[in-house]
Parts: sequence; C-alpha cells; structure tokens
Amino acid sequence: MQRVLFIDRDGTIIEEPPTDFQVDSLEKLAFYPKVITNLHKIANDLDFELAMVTNQDGLGTASFPENTFWPAQNKMMNTLKGEGILFDEVFIDPSLPEENSPRRKPGTAMLTKYFDESYDMANSYVIGDRMTDVLLAKNMGCKAIFLKNHDNAHKEIESQGLKDICALCTTNWDEITQFLFAKERTAHVSRKTSETEIDIQLNLDGSGQCNISTGLHFFDHMLEQIGKHSGCDLSIKVNGDLHVDEHHTIEDTALALGQAFKEALGDKRGIERYGYCLPMDDCLALVTLDFGGRPWLVWEADFKREKVGDMPSEMFLHFFKSFSDASLSNLQIQAKGDNEHHKIEGIFKALARALKMAIKKDVFNNTLPSTKGAL
Repeated sequence: MQRVLFIDRDGTIIEEPPTDFQVDSLEKLAFYPKVITNLHKIANDLDFELAMVTNQDGLGTASFPENTFWPAQNKMMNTLKGEGILFDEVFIDPSLPEENSPRRKPGTAMLTKYFDESYDMANSYVIGDRMTDVLLAKNMGCKAIFLKNHDNAHKEIESQGLKDICALCTTNWDEITQFLFAKERTAHVSRKTSETEIDIQLNLDGSGQCNISTGLHFFDHMLEQIGKHSGCDLSIKVNGDLHVDEHHTIEDTALALGQAFKEALGDKRGIERYGYCLPMDDCLALVTLDFGGRPWLVWEADFKREKVGDMPSEMFLHFFKSFSDASLSNLQIQAKGDNEHHKIEGIFKALARALKMAIKKDVFNNTLPSTKGAL
C-alpha cells in the first residue's frame, strides 16, 4: 500500500507572514529553513507520495485576489520542482473559517481518494504548524508531525487529547527527515521449527524499550542488556523445547536476532559500521564489531561455572557465533575477571554499545562505508 505525506504550505514549506498570514506577493515568499534540502531527500529516497494541503482564507475575494496568490504559488512550486521535489497532488481550500466547509482542514472532503484501500494511512503523516493539521491527521487515520516548539506544542496537544496522534514535535526539518528515515530501520522476524517458535520485533532507532520472554530468566536479563544499552527497541518472544535442554532456545534466538539486525540495517548506507569495551566491576569486557558482511567470531573468554543463572556457560560462545553468522558481522570478544556473572553481563553490555556505535546512521550521507562499494 502507498504511504502519503500531507504537507501544509504556509508556516511549513514557506514562511507565514506574521501580520496578514497571506503570501500575496513575490516579496513575501521565503522558504522555511532547511525545507528544500530535506524535502529533496525525502522525495528521492523514501516511498511517500507528496500532497500539499493548504487553507487559503478568502482566496478569490477582494481581500485576497487570485492574481496576487498564483505568482508566489507558481514560483514556489517551480523552485521545488527544480530541486527534484514534485508534489503528486495540491489541494487548496479558499473558504473562510466561519463557513465550516467540509473541504477545509481539518475536514477531509478534498482528500477522499486517500480512503481507498490502496493507501496506507496508518503509516502516513500530516506535517504542519497548526492544530488543524494535527486534527486532519486524526481524521485521516494517520499521524501528525507538528512543526512547533516542543514545550508549547506539548501543552496544546495534551489539552486537545491528541497525544497519540502527534508522532513528533519540532521546528527543525532536519529532525523531521531523521524521524522519517528512522522509521525505515525496523524488522519483524518470525522463526518456527519443530524445536522453537520465535517472534522478534526490532527498531534500531528506538529508546531501549524491551519486552523479552524466552523461558530462561538469565538469558532474558542478558537480552535486555542488548536493547537497553544499544538504544534499540526489542521485543523477543520464545517458546522452546526447554524440556529437552536450553540449547535450541538460545541458538535459535541468536539466529533470529542476527537476522533481525541484518534486515533492519537494510543496504547499510550511512551507518558507522564499526563499533567497544567497558569495565564491569572486577571485569573488563571487550567486543569489537564490524557489519562488513563477512561473519567471523574470535572468542577469548573462559568460564569456570557450568551455568550462570539458568543459562549454560557453554552456550555463551554458541550464542555469539550464531548471531555473527545470521547478522553477517565480524565479532571479536574478550573478557577478563573473576566473577562469572560480571564477565558475561559485561560482554552483553559491550555488544550492545558496539551495536549502538555501528548502527548509528547519518541520513545525509547516503554512501556505503566501504571502498568496495558493497557490504
């Protein structure tokens, strides 16, 4: 299904005059800071249709004749077109607020084509600087990006009961672009065999939220370290044959998790690629990582205890080997210290920090971090 960005005009693409709120001359035409650079990247690198939706109060009346509107409108559109920014549709409502026209934002009468099942409203956005834009998002069944100072916007959104509709509050188009690109870096992996049934959801650009249940409490604790300290949102649900032993649950979870990272990274353009060592009380854990496409594991960590918690020590190496294979990453892991719990937890935390460094993405640098041209 096709996603759409419904973008406001005045105060969003171009500056809105603070007195009469009308761009009715070429002298008043000024683009919003950073909008052209960012719209170019969005239009060319993401798969949204672009629709401009604007209320132009009284357009065509004596107070706002059309011959003062169109020169500035055409100049704006031609400038955007020259930068590779093409709008699929432009919707202009000329009514006054007191007319309560169903075509006027936040009304949807102009936008009925988007209620067709071929459009994905749940993953579409309205971008604008007024509450009518947020309400339009609610009426369209999509989310809003509110171009307004966060503190002021938060109060306004809360008072209107629209917290669940507003996905982002910002006055910076760089942040809008980063947000939209971040939504691309997710993965959902389901893996079912006769031994395990696994469901993993991963968002590389999350906030470290975790929801993990594997049936092995210590393993859950270690996997939570990956999500928390990498900043990734991570949901892992596992139903494994623990009546046999822990092997299949741990191995298959590692394979599915590695696959999730591989899928969420996509073509790897713009990522840092490499990434960490950290102390944990008496221990020093070192994990270096390269998402270079060639799996390899170097393991230098010995454990004296048969188990840590309910997780067999022999499975630690196996977990990282399986993760390396499935994620196509090179891992080198070392741990020194006396406390077995500290050693393995230090390794998982170091892996998480290595992941945090390696997956970091500069959306304005769409190049591969490789001289070969492929990863």
